[in-house]
Amino acid sequence: MSADDPYAPLPPPIWEKYPRAVPAVAVGIATALLTLFMFPPFHAPELAYVFAAPAMFWAYRKPSLRIYVWTLFAAQSVAWIGILIWLRHVSWVGLLLLGPLVGVWVGVWYLAVWWAMPRMRGQPHGIRLAAQLGLAGLWVVLEWTRTWFITGFPWLPLAASQWQRTVVLQIAAYTGAGGVSFVLIAVNIGFAAYAHRLFFEKGAGFKRRSQEFMLGVFLLLGCLCLFFRDGPNRRFVAPLARVAFIQPDIPQSVKWEPGEADSVVRTLYGLTLLAGQVQPDFMLWPESALPVELNLNAPGQDRQIVDYIDRQAKSPLLFGAEAEKDDRWYDAAFVATPEGGVQPGYYAKRHLVPFGEYVPWHWLFGWVKKVVPIGDDATPGPEVQEPLAVPLRNSTAVLEAGPLICYEDVFPSLARESVRMGAQALVVLTNDAWYGEEGAAYQHAAHSVLRAVETRRPVLRDGNAGWSGWIDEFGSFSTGEEDEGQSGRSTILADKGSVYFRGERTISILHDIRWAGRQTFYVRHGDWFVLVCVALAVFGYWIVRTPAPAPLRKKEPLEI
Repeated sequence: MSADDPYAPLPPPIWEKYPRAVPAVAVGIATALLTLFMFPPFHAPELAYVFAAPAMFWAYRKPSLRIYVWTLFAAQSVAWIGILIWLRHVSWVGLLLLGPLVGVWVGVWYLAVWWAMPRMRGQPHGIRLAAQLGLAGLWVVLEWTRTWFITGFPWLPLAASQWQRTVVLQIAAYTGAGGVSFVLIAVNIGFAAYAHRLFFEKGAGFKRRSQEFMLGVFLLLGCLCLFFRDGPNRRFVAPLARVAFIQPDIPQSVKWEPGEADSVVRTLYGLTLLAGQVQPDFMLWPESALPVELNLNAPGQDRQIVDYIDRQAKSPLLFGAEAEKDDRWYDAAFVATPEGGVQPGYYAKRHLVPFGEYVPWHWLFGWVKKVVPIGDDATPGPEVQEPLAVPLRNSTAVLEAGPLICYEDVFPSLARESVRMGAQALVVLTNDAWYGEEGAAYQHAAHSVLRAVETRRPVLRDGNAGWSGWIDEFGSFSTGEEDEGQSGRSTILADKGSVYFRGERTISILHDIRWAGRQTFYVRHGDWFVLVCVALAVFGYWIVRTPAPAPLRKKEPLEI
């Protein structure tokens, strides 16, 4: 028959020609996009309630393990390359290695989904709910392993997607951020279970209700109740300090050039003097603000630079600088006062950046120094360090500040230990200018929101180029000046609304007196919830593995 014969049979639709590929492609695209857009800098945190539902719904239909694994691993790898795309400003190789690594790490959880979801179908309520809690618990355990395995990279746990939704975050004061992730996963399972029941299971009316969905809603309502019970209350708000945030916006291309040192110092000098005109209680410089190292063995011209600037500004200064002592160098934070200059006590960064500040496992990766200009390895500070005492200019009070340098605020244990040592506020000094003017600063700031809620301490953030501002004990902040003088919570923005700019701003920091001197349940007991999640995951596996999967009905054709 001729090819242009109008009566020639039409080719079969693509979904009939490739029956296995269509659901795989649909689920893969949906999972990758939902995972990408639920995190900052995008403003769609509600996607975190459904991001895993398509893969769960597909798992109910018992697809091929090989196709399921490749689909979800590929989707997660693509999503995390997109999430970490700002890393290309430092290293394309690093991006293409780290993105898939985190994607596969997260994707391992979907193997448990593939195994558990079909076995939940048609089982009694108790077994299905146990499996739901077990899967949610397993997610939390996998997130926890990211805080320490292979030096640790807990960037953007699922809870960070809710950094602008403080209602659901308050459970973190009891469970840590893992509690928020647990609830979100439980809701995802609830949506997938409800959808499967509506489309593929018999029954009508209330017989189609899903206990998994009801449990997810119940946990979400529990978070809401905690917000109304423990949330912000204007009656308990009191002033803490007026702080000047100095954001020098020094490009990385000139920051450490010897010929640019004078220009960097002049920028710091001009912004600091401008900030000092409004007489703040103290001022902040970001991480490694000085273009020279401080010599901790013998004070010299390096300290004289800070002393002179501070005397002119007439306010105490908490600043970041690289420091050298006994042939070792540290990424550190110091306090300087107009009367006494740079104080002898300092904070040394505890968690260093692998392949940035040191090379881990020299026996395996020592060759990296030959191709990447890393320099000498930095020395980490001790795990337990006292807060830095910052005298306030306009009172006799002293603020006990718990510094967190660079990306240390992504590690819950470091913030927790600072509060246990007596920190009244957490101060994040960072330099996100390495990563361009994209999503890195927003993603980084999301972790500070979690640390504020977990510890019930205000978090002050000062970045070289942004995100600078402060977050209250309940994770709240604003994106403008409309609430200045009322709540005090604020993000420092340029005239065009960007966090990336050079400038300074003085903000009145407030605190909730209910938490002055008190420690949250999470600060006192640490990662107890992870142990609960381990138990839930083990119990869920034990109770689900015994019953055989329910047989498919005739109206439920087995796909893939």
